[in-house]
Amino acid sequence: MPIAYYITHPQVRIDANIPVPDWGLSDIGRTRAFAMLGQPWVGSIRHIVSSGERKAIETAEILGSHLGIAIEVRERMHENDRSATGFLPPLEFEAVADQFFADPHNSIRGWERAIDAQRRILGEFDAVLGAADAADIAFVGHGGVGTLLLLALSGQRISREADQPAGGGSYFAYDVQARGILHGWRPIDGAL
Repeated sequence: MPIAYYITHPQVRIDANIPVPDWGLSDIGRTRAFAMLGQPWVGSIRHIVSSGERKAIETAEILGSHLGIAIEVRERMHENDRSATGFLPPLEFEAVADQFFADPHNSIRGWERAIDAQRRILGEFDAVLGAADAADIAFVGHGGVGTLLLLALSGQRISREADQPAGGGSYFAYDVQARGILHGWRPIDGAL
């Protein structure tokens, strides 16, 4: 039974002067990514696919180096496109993210529509699984599109109810053969 793990990058170094896709992992994020390597589910992974954003690539490289696996980068796995607003202070960002999930068929402040981001991430997920060997695979990406993917795979409407816990660094597991969610978001480092 091959399992697909969708892993979100952990905490990042926020810098309002750097485009969000270029943010890297913070010290806490790197520590959590390395702590992930000791989790029992990691050892079975045989293929790693990453978003092209720096924070996702850094997380995937930590995993790939540990497992001796080269990562495949897929640019279309990026987070929902928020370039219209760029960096937003945390409280404002959360308010706009609430609107993004609550009104998926409309662009909120120029952001990519949630329905479009969901179609894009689901398309990437299906394309990779369609070409992959029957082995466990890790997708390394982002919380927003990861939540949209989890909702699509579990047949739920778009909402923020299934959002990953604050701070990132979470994963969910999907049974590829049975086409069903094995479990929702859990912390990558096993902490609760």
